Amino acid sequence: MSESINRRSEQIVKFLLRTGSATIDEILAEAGSSAPSIRRDLARLENRGLIRRTHGGAELVEPLLYEPFRYDSSFIAREQRHAAEKRRIGLAAAELVQAGETVGLSAGTTTTHIGRSLRHREQIQVITNAINIGMELCNRTAIRTYLTGGVVPWAWSFALCGNAALSFLDNVYLDKVFLSVTGLDAERGATSLETDEALVYRKMLKQAKQVIVAADSSKLGKVSPGFICPANEIQILITDHGANPETTAAFERVGMRVIRV
Repeated sequence: MSESINRRSEQIVKFLLRTGSATIDEILAEAGSSAPSIRRDLARLENRGLIRRTHGGAELVEPLLYEPFRYDSSFIAREQRHAAEKRRIGLAAAELVQAGETVGLSAGTTTTHIGRSLRHREQIQVITNAINIGMELCNRTAIRTYLTGGVVPWAWSFALCGNAALSFLDNVYLDKVFLSVTGLDAERGATSLETDEALVYRKMLKQAKQVIVAADSSKLGKVSPGFICPANEIQILITDHGANPETTAAFERVGMRVIRV
């Protein structure tokens, strides 16, 4: 496949990652080329399981693994809360990943969008404690995915925790780790609702060269019970434009680079 086709296909995937679905005309405006070429690109992407063609357009494939949760109100609430912001954050985070890198993805709805934004990529290793992220990436032959192992500590959780997860992480090193948090405060640092989950995240960041927090603006300035790390151990924060300037300025003062999308 030519480099131009690969580049155009990547443009189409990135566009659908931002929008969820699009018409042929919208894809043409974004990626250029001709309608027949775009339709061939869409057919190739559909064969790879990345998109689904619709009447007059295309949409991202939503994994069937979530089907048993569709009528669980708590799951639906988590999935839909700040969904557009999380989608943009996930795409921006994936852009920081380079070919040949080993990256860690903690469990969480925002990091799920990061994993989803990597599905079309190649030559990447992903290490995660999230069952759902492992499932979303398991049929991507160009990505090697490792699950930490461990126990699912509470109902309706995709996060693996406990000694098995911690022991696995002792034996790996990460170029980057992406953390999904429930709280990020300049004084109290990054936090999670569950202390067992926080222990796994703390081990991930100790094994990583670079620590990146992916959090929508509703998480900023909040503090949860499970301590992960101080704010000055985080190199990059990716958040949305709704972030309070005073709050982000406090993060920048402790050495964090803030990316708003």
